[in-house]
Amino acid sequence: MQPDALMPQIFAVSEDVRYVAIYQDGELTTSMKPEAQNASASESDKYEELIVNPSILTLAQQRGNIDCGGCRFVLIRYGNFYQLVTPTSQGHVSICIEPHADPLQLVPKFESLFEE
Repeated sequence: MQPDALMPQIFAVSEDVRYVAIYQDGELTTSMKPEAQNASASESDKYEELIVNPSILTLAQQRGNIDCGGCRFVLIRYGNFYQLVTPTSQGHVSICIEPHADPLQLVPKFESLFEE
């Protein structure tokens, strides 16, 4: 998975995608739409991707692997947006989605990109 190739494909799924982060093999790559409203600070986003999202995924994956069939993604509803976090073999992909969108309708489209 090449972040520079994958990011434009993720943004192309929906106009409601406002931010994408790919954390792979210890390297963080991010991109945000310039017109995103109520965006988090870039420094805050960095720590979310380096600390918070990996921790949340670890907890959800450990629980999911016991007897729930694993963990395909975690969806967080913040006040200003949704955050979809999907584990990958080398890290995770994090996608920020506008609050008026239905993120569950977008999940299969995102997942098809990650399978390629």
